[in-house]
Amino acid sequence: MMARESPPPGSFIVPDWHRCKESKEYFNKIMHKKRKNFGLLESPVMPPHAAVDTVHYKIFLSGKSGVGKTALAARLAGLNIPKMHHETTGIQTTVVYWPVKLRENGRVLFFRLQLWDCGENALRRFDHLLPSCKEQVDAVIFLFSFTDRTSFEDLSNQISKWTEPSYGCLVKVVVGTKFDLFMHCDVPERDVRKFQETWRLPVHRSGGEVSDGLGDVAPILNCLAENLWHQDCVRAGAAGQHPQHDTVTLP
Repeated sequence: MMARESPPPGSFIVPDWHRCKESKEYFNKIMHKKRKNFGLLESPVMPPHAAVDTVHYKIFLSGKSGVGKTALAARLAGLNIPKMHHETTGIQTTVVYWPVKLRENGRVLFFRLQLWDCGENALRRFDHLLPSCKEQVDAVIFLFSFTDRTSFEDLSNQISKWTEPSYGCLVKVVVGTKFDLFMHCDVPERDVRKFQETWRLPVHRSGGEVSDGLGDVAPILNCLAENLWHQDCVRAGAAGQHPQHDTVTLP
């Protein structure tokens, strides 16, 4: 079964808005020299004249052990990336806030993305973990490593499991990690292009040192935001409603 095709980049949100001068007021709320770390109950605070709606999403990270799920979550949140690989022993959640400007009406939204990461061995050992990860999930990021051919070949199997009708319409995004280790690359670009043509899913590349800016994470976060908003609009349209959101402002 094929996945629903993603909208072209820039269809619903302003691409590269983080580079625009007008966005600084909002991005300053998630950065102070470097990215701010938000706990489960924390959020960016805007002044009353610039109140911003917040939309909440749950995202599951899927991939073989060692492909870099925990490292990707840390990268997207602007946290320190672990130097050594350690299997995640249970469920680990990371909160990412990302401001976006809608193309249609110029509204600014904060996307609150809660990333769920669970170790492969833990999922096998404890039956209750996977149902917890799947409960009310909005999107799945499928990971493979450019240095591990088997992780790439396993993508089709992973995606098929999440394409069953019981899951409804989920946003699906693919990220290839360790892209900077080109000397050890085991997945040629022609295979990645063929995969994209077959599954019609966006494939992003990640790797290298984390920069102080946002350029290395913006493509992935904008892709998630755009596809999640599109999915909400489709669902709300079918139900004759508007997407649900909260408002962020000073107390």
